[in-house]
This record gives sequence, C-alpha cells and structure tokens, in this order.
Amino acid sequence: MLIRSAEFVVSNQDVSKCPSSNLPEYAFIGRSNVGKSSLINMLTGRKSLAKTSGRPGKTQLINHFLINKSWHLVDLPGYGYARVSKKAKKTFQKFITSYFEKRSQLVSAFVLIDIRHEPQQIDLDFLTWLGQNHIPFAIVFTKADKLKPKTIDQHVDAYMQVLSQIWEPLPDYFITSSSKRTGRKELLAYIDAINTDLNLNQE
Repeated sequence: MLIRSAEFVVSNQDVSKCPSSNLPEYAFIGRSNVGKSSLINMLTGRKSLAKTSGRPGKTQLINHFLINKSWHLVDLPGYGYARVSKKAKKTFQKFITSYFEKRSQLVSAFVLIDIRHEPQQIDLDFLTWLGQNHIPFAIVFTKADKLKPKTIDQHVDAYMQVLSQIWEPLPDYFITSSSKRTGRKELLAYIDAINTDLNLNQE
C-alpha cells in the first residue's frame, strides 16, 4: 500500500462524536511508552502526524486520522502506567472501553507490545478482554531494533506459548521498528488486504 495522504480529522473523548462515515477503522493501542506515536508516524510516512513525547501517557483522546481518503487510523490512549491523576486515567480508560464496544466501523485493533520484555500480565489481560468481547486484533511487537534477531524470536515464542494456552488459532503478529522502518510493508499490506476484502464483500 502506498500512503498518498494522511490527515488529522478529530480528537475527542466521546465515541458518539467520532466520524460518522462508514470507512473502515484500525485502532492502535498499547501500554504507555510502547512507541505508538513513532509507529504511526513511520507507517504513514509523516514525521509528526502523531505527537511523540518522552512523557508516557500523553495520548488521552481518541484521535482519528484519514488515510488515502479511504480508511481511518485511530490512535487510542495507552493502558497501564501514565503520569496522570487516577480520575483522569479512569475517564479515558472508560472511553477506550466504550470505543471498542460501540464503534461499528472498527475492523481490527493493533495491540502494541514492547518486544524487549517478557510477557506482561497487563498485556495478556487486555488481549483476553478483546477476545472475550469478540474484537478482532493483531499484535504489533515494537522496538525490534533494540534486540538481536535470536532474542526477538525467543521473546515472540514466549508470548505465543502463553497465548496458545487460551487462544486457537493464534493471533496474527508483526515485528516492527520505527527507527529502522521494519514491518512497515507487512503491516500496510495486511490492512490493504482487509480493505480489499471489505470492498469485494460490499460489491
């Protein structure tokens, strides 16, 4: 897929105020500081489309971006650690849940996981919640440039072994690095294939 255009549409905390179009949506979410903004910028080829920050938890809104005038990329707040008050965290965790439960345009979620770490319970719990609520998702392992290929394989295998105990079939996954642009082609091809299938089914 060639990204010809990528533009910001709207930010809000109210799912009912998300774009009213029927364009397919792909939501990106992960723990704070997982490298979500950098990944979005790498995928779209726009250096500052999503705002990056050294302060974890900066994204606290549902952010819609229109890609190629044909689908929406949705940047969601991170779950887990964030330097915000408990009240604020509870508020945006609530609208994250509301987004996933109510947004009919959502085609797939991409759950970002830092490849440097062993399986984290908070990630496993979120993946389980998505599965229990019948929300399609794929896993995106980030920061692959920080590890050697052998270690990457070991960490991915560790996750798949844990997931295999509760999941069948296993979810699709991608290995990415924003700085090296690793995984960009594969992720965009995955989205393109789904969009093509959706268009065929609608014809």
